Amino acid sequence: MLDIATTIAGVILSIRTQPGSSKNRIIGEYGGRLKLAVTAAPEKGKANKAIIELLADTLRIHESSIHIISGETSRDKRLLIEGLVPEDISSLLNLET
Repeated sequence: MLDIATTIAGVILSIRTQPGSSKNRIIGEYGGRLKLAVTAAPEKGKANKAIIELLADTLRIHESSIHIISGETSRDKRLLIEGLVPEDISSLLNLET
């Protein structure tokens, strides 16, 4: 089950990243976090940008609606996704919350 917190602005989603992968994809749930793989290297914010692009495309929202609120230099991150509720995320990702 994904760890998703609701706020006034949207939802906070915990993720685990795997930079340097062979392709950009959402792997699934990993210890309460959403696990993502991106091809970008974890240097100069390239992997963070790829993560935001992947989630924005998957959730059908603008990249500007996704903010990294903690873990910018870590594989474990917390993201604020504006304008969504937990049910939106689970249905768009085809996961259970």
